[in-house]
Formats: sequence, structure tokens, C-alpha cells
Amino acid sequence: MLSEAGQFLVDIHGPHEHQSLLHPSRQLAILDAFGKLEPDRQAFANIVRRRTSLEAEKRALVVDEKTYAQQLDLLRFQVNEISAARLHPDDEAAVETEYQRASNAAKLLQLAQAALDALAENENALLTQAGVVGRLLQELQRIDRSADSLLVSHEQAVAALQDLQGGLSHYADKIDVDPGRLQELEERLNLLHSLKRKYGASLAEVIAFEKEARARLHALEQRDSELERLNAELRKLDGELWQCGQSLSSKRRKCIPRLEKAVALQLGDLGFKQSRLEARLQALSQDVVREKPAAVNSAGFDTVEFEFAPKPGRASRPLRAIASSGELARVMLALKTVLAAEDQIPVLVFDEVDANVGGETARAVGEKNAADRPKPTGVVHHALAAGGRARVCALPGQQED
Repeated sequence: MLSEAGQFLVDIHGPHEHQSLLHPSRQLAILDAFGKLEPDRQAFANIVRRRTSLEAEKRALVVDEKTYAQQLDLLRFQVNEISAARLHPDDEAAVETEYQRASNAAKLLQLAQAALDALAENENALLTQAGVVGRLLQELQRIDRSADSLLVSHEQAVAALQDLQGGLSHYADKIDVDPGRLQELEERLNLLHSLKRKYGASLAEVIAFEKEARARLHALEQRDSELERLNAELRKLDGELWQCGQSLSSKRRKCIPRLEKAVALQLGDLGFKQSRLEARLQALSQDVVREKPAAVNSAGFDTVEFEFAPKPGRASRPLRAIASSGELARVMLALKTVLAAEDQIPVLVFDEVDANVGGETARAVGEKNAADRPKPTGVVHHALAAGGRARVCALPGQQED
């Protein structure tokens, strides 16, 4: 994973190192970037994604009759089981609360009744004792008018106790010690837990599962019409795919001569006066596209290979077959110079870009690296520009030119 990610972060051009431009897939992306074909490429990729999605839907419908019947039975059971429960996302909390009250109904009624007894229903009850206190305070108030506030406080306390008595009575009346209701609540709670174990961690997920299963069931029940619809959409997409792919291939072929010419100019500056870089494009035939749609990827029908011939009369060879590290580094530098505005790799490392060069070529190497042009975030190389002049920096043990 790190190796794959690194291809888009650091490009190292040197001996025995991984180099992104040596890979045909990357070369195709660079060609598209140079020709500003990204919108065309993205349009093609969108069609491929839509077609892949439709193919997946079709595969799900095209099954043998036994599997088809089994899927129908399973989906019908799942939909019926969930829909029969008449779920609401908040059901579980409400049922659990009522179940807790129902399972403890006898105890709750006992406690409420004991509280009522302590308030008013025996000779030592609080309200009975409050009456005794009230009579004493009235006698106190007749003797001393300054005790009026005490009598008011007493009246307020009695009113609060009476409110409490009324609330307790109402609460006790609502407590229903009903074994039948308790059993209903327990069964409902068990049903909710069972559905969650099968279909989701929460009732909301169970409800969502039922919705998806119902849609899937409908599609299977309408299998023939669904297959007809999918096949019609696939035929339409196949036509769009071929037209879009052909258009992309045509634009790539027109772009190649401009790229080769631009790279040749840079190679001339770097000491390859009579060298050439060729981009060889190969496209899938219509028969292959029609018979093997899986062979089509999101980049289009084409593959490209960058080939290099250092001298006239010598056959061009793929970049990955170039043996000389210094030669390869300068070819890469020429490509990077042409593609600097489009290349998305942020850091470039040119190792041995100065190998076997001097004089004007060394100056050109430095100028390519220091040119005032759109460029990556960082460049690490042996050839650096200083004070407007190019110099080649020496490594330990080397003499500086």
C-alpha cells in the first residue's frame, strides 16, 4: 500500500528505483494530461461505472430457478416478519419503560399504598398530626398576633401534603397489576430483540432493512420486465461507451505528435540532438469491446507505451528497457519539463541526471531544473541553479564541475 501511494507522492529518477513514468497506465494518464483530455476521460469513466452497476443488477436477477425460488421465499418471509411487527424507531424505549412498570406493578402499588397510609389513612398519619399542630397554632395566634406567619406556613404545608396525597392516589389508580398485560409486553420486547438480532443493531436499521428487502422482492417478482429494462439500458450505454471511447482515442492520436515534438526539443537541449521519443498507442477493437466488456477499464480503449531512440538508425525501445541510468534520468527530465504544468506528483528526485554531461549540456540540465515554470512542490536533484548559472553539485568523493 505504501509503495502504491508513494507513486503519487515522490518520483525518483535514478538507478534501480521505482519510476512512475515507466508504467504504461501512468504514461496514458500523462498523455491525457498533456492533451487536457481529463474531462473526456472522466466522461468515459462515468459510463463505465454506470455500466458496471447495471451489470451487477443484472447478475443478481439472472439465477437458476431453484435459487430464484429460494430468494423469493426468503425475501417474502423477511418482509412479512418485519412489516407484521409494525415498527417505529422509538418503540423499544417505550415498551421497555412500560414493561419495567408492569413487572414491578405489585411492588409499586404496595409502596404507593404505604405512602398514602403514612399521609392520611391512620391515626398517626401526617395529615392527622398536621391537624393537631394547626389547632395549637391557632390558639397561639389568638394570644400572640405576631404568630400569624407560623399559621400561614402551616396552611401551606398542609396544602402541599394534600397535593401529595392526591398525586399518590392518582398514581396508585393507574397501576394495573395485570399478568396478561405483562405477558404481552414481554412477548413484544422479545420480538423486538429477535428482529434486531436478525436485521440490524437498532429498530431504525431493521426498518431500513425491510425497505431494501421490499425493493429487492419487487425487482425479483418483476424479473422479466426488469431484465428487459436492464438490457435496454445496457444496449444504450454500449453505444455511448463506443462513441465516447472512439472520440477519446481520436483526440489522443492527435495529441501524440505534439507531445513527441515538445519532448524532442527538450531532449536536444539535454544533449540528445538526434534522439526521438515516440508514444505508441494501441486500441481495443469493436469486436473485443462488444464480446469482452470486462476488458474495458475506466481509462478508455487505449494503451500507450513511451519508446526512446537515442540515435538515428537505432530502434526505439520502451523507457523501461533503457539500461543507462543517466540517460534515463535526462529523458525523464525532458518529459517532466514538458509535463510540469500537468504532472500531479509533488516531489521529484533526479539521481545521476548529471552523469556523463558537461559544458552546455550541464548548463541546460541546471536550467531545466530551475526554470521559472509551473513545477512540483519540491525538486531534489544533483543539478542545481545558483546565481543565474548552472552548476553540478558533487557527491562525496566526486569532483565538482
